Formats: sequence, structure tokens, C-alpha cells
Amino acid sequence: MKPDPDGSRLRPLRMPALLLVAGVIMSLAGCTGDPQQQADPERLIPAVEAVRARHGSLPLTQRLSGVVEAQNQVELHPEITAVVTDVLVVDGDAVEAGQPLVRLRATEFEKRLSQAQANHRIALAQLRRAEALAREARADYARLQSLAGEDLTSQAELEAAQARAETAEAEIELAEARVEQALAVAEEEEDNLARTVVRAPLAGSVGNRAVEPGMLANPSTRLLTLGVLDSVRVEIILTDRMLADIHEGQRTEILLGGALLSAPLARISPFLHPVSHTTEAEIDLDNRDRRLKPGMFVTVDVFYGESEEATLVPVSAIYEHPTLGVTGVYVARDEVPDVPTEAAEGADGGFLSAPVAFAFVPVEILAEGRMEAAVRPVEPDAWVVSLGQNLLGGEDARARVRPVDWRRVERLQSLLREDLMRELNQRKSAPDGES
Repeated sequence: MKPDPDGSRLRPLRMPALLLVAGVIMSLAGCTGDPQQQADPERLIPAVEAVRARHGSLPLTQRLSGVVEAQNQVELHPEITAVVTDVLVVDGDAVEAGQPLVRLRATEFEKRLSQAQANHRIALAQLRRAEALAREARADYARLQSLAGEDLTSQAELEAAQARAETAEAEIELAEARVEQALAVAEEEEDNLARTVVRAPLAGSVGNRAVEPGMLANPSTRLLTLGVLDSVRVEIILTDRMLADIHEGQRTEILLGGALLSAPLARISPFLHPVSHTTEAEIDLDNRDRRLKPGMFVTVDVFYGESEEATLVPVSAIYEHPTLGVTGVYVARDEVPDVPTEAAEGADGGFLSAPVAFAFVPVEILAEGRMEAAVRPVEPDAWVVSLGQNLLGGEDARARVRPVDWRRVERLQSLLREDLMRELNQRKSAPDGES
């Protein structure tokens, strides 16, 4: 039997979520149908809902927290330091690659470009002058060489002319280097002038705008975020121990409110952090309906196998006894009569059995899913209380039973989950100081 990797156990339901089922419990307690018992509290027998345990296997899952990221999500920073003059987009705008987003003040860069272009022209003029002097020096040297052949000039004059010609050639090389240097400076200033317009590096949507006209921006200033929202990825963190069970391609489910989004695990980074010994994994999702927002926290279930077959009970049947301090289920000692499905799923005032004896049985949770848990030593087909355990009190108790089927239990558990999710979202959105 393969236990859940993180060894997690069920926690008691929170009180706000219990308000959702309070009406069901009150209706159960009010359906005894015996006025004499209702008049005598000492003889009042509580009513509970119970379901048959069943035999089967559970999908083994690892529940993790994930963060939504847009595809090709990038933060845009200016490459130069300048004052912002215009912001051409707002959050939510769709832009094309190369589209201007932010303009920076260009006056200083225009002046620098003009100066660099002037220096380039000066360098070109100096090169032409050096080339002219070099031609003159080469001509003088050639003339003296001719005269030296007729012994009409001295050797010293010939050597001096040769030195002047060689110097003129060096001046040409120096002038050419200055031209290249001036051209490079001009091109750099031209690029800097182009950087005064921050453009979209890719097509996508604008978000997290943090720039306003008049502010001084530098390369460390985040202007805005750009990303493709039609497809997103969910990033999760895996520990080194999880990697023994979790692999690329395994099915995952992302819980988004009351909906489930299913997709395979797309990628796992092969490099672990040297300190935390964790790595990142990614799930790709279609997001053309824009339900997933970058930066959103979501719950991710990774399915990595199945447990061995065992007795399955609803998660709502698992009860942490407040007096005993142990986790278990209430199991019926007497037989609970089966009723038609429509009666088991009936509304308030449905079928209630005669009083049935229940015993609290501590259990070991072998595996746990979203709706059911594999436990022992409960036997398959045993009736277990799925709602109303807090009405029973001690280890042994008697209660009237409304038999229900698994569909009703799962439906109720789904409502509880949605209630908790709404409460969590409300707390996150509440202003500071409010609960």
C-alpha cells in the first residue's frame, strides 16, 4: 500500500463552511417525528446522514500550490536613463511586435547624435587631407629617387624624403582609424536616440503599468509587463523526494473556483536548487477565455498512480474526535435499511430509520483524494456517518439515520469546497484591517 507522499491528514472543517450544512443538520434533528421525544430533551435522539463504505482504489495525488504566468511574459525596462514624456498604452491593451509603448525625452540624444555626426565628418576631412599629403610625399620621394640616379641629390635628402612618405602613410592609417571611431560613436548615439522609444518586443497584452509621464526612468525601472494571455503556464515547486513519483506527462488538475482544468505536466527542470533541493515544473494551459490571470495562485493536483484496493469512505466521514483526540469514523453496529434513491436524496423531511447504534472507530488513512479516502480497519459495505458526527458525542451513540448515496455526499462536499474558496477569496480581497 503506497501512502500519500506528504503524509497529510484531514483537518477539521472550518466553522464558516459548517454553516452551509447547518440547515441539513437542523432538518435531520427536527425529523424524529416523535412529539414526546421532542418535548423531553433527555430522550431526544439525534439524526445523522450515513452512506455505505465501498471497496476500491484511489488515484494517488500530490496537492501543490501553483502560480500562473503568461507565455513569453517579460518585464520591460528602458535601456537608457531619461525622463518619460509619453505613455502610449494602458493595462489590458493588446499590442503588436514593434509597436511604440513609451517615449522618453530625446533632446539630449539628438544633440549627442548631431555632435557625433559632425565629428565623423571632421574625421573624413582629416583622412582626405592625410591622403593628399601622402600623395605629395610619395611624389617628392619618387623625384628625388630619379635625381639620385643621376647623382643630382644627396643621400641625406633622399632618406629624408623617404621618411616623409612613410610618415604620410602612417597619417593615413591614423585618419582612417579616427573615421572608424567617429562612425562607431555616431552609430551608438543613433541607437541611443532610437532607444528613447520603448517598443513591444512581441505581440501580447500590457499589464502592471508602472510608468507615468514626467518620471525619470533608468535601466532598473520596470515600465510595464508584456505577455501572451491566450496561453499560460502554471509553475509549481517540486521537492527532490517528489521526483521519485512525479514525471513529465502525468495528468494534473488545476482547481479554479468550482471548475477543474486538466492538462499534462509539460516540463520539469532537471536542475535542483543547491540549498532548498527543489525544482520547478510547468503546466501549459489554453486561456483564450482569459479566466486565468498572470500572478494568480491556484491549487494543483498531480496524479502519479493509484493506491491498492481498500475500503473507501467519503472525506466528510473522517472525524477528528474532540474528546479522544484521534481521527476516525462512526460505524453503524446495527443494520441500516436501504431506501429508494429518490428517498435517500430527498429534501427535508425524507426517510429516517429507527434508532441505530454507532461506534467510533479510529482509522488509519492509507490514501486520500478530493472526495474519498482509503482507510482501515473499516469493512466494505459498513454504514458510516457522513454528516452530523458532532451530534453523537461519545464513542458509542444512538441516532436515527437518513441513508444517502455517494452522489449526494459528493455534491455536499463540493458545496463545502466552494464555500471555503469563496471565503478565502473574500478575505484576500478585503481591505487591510477587515476580516
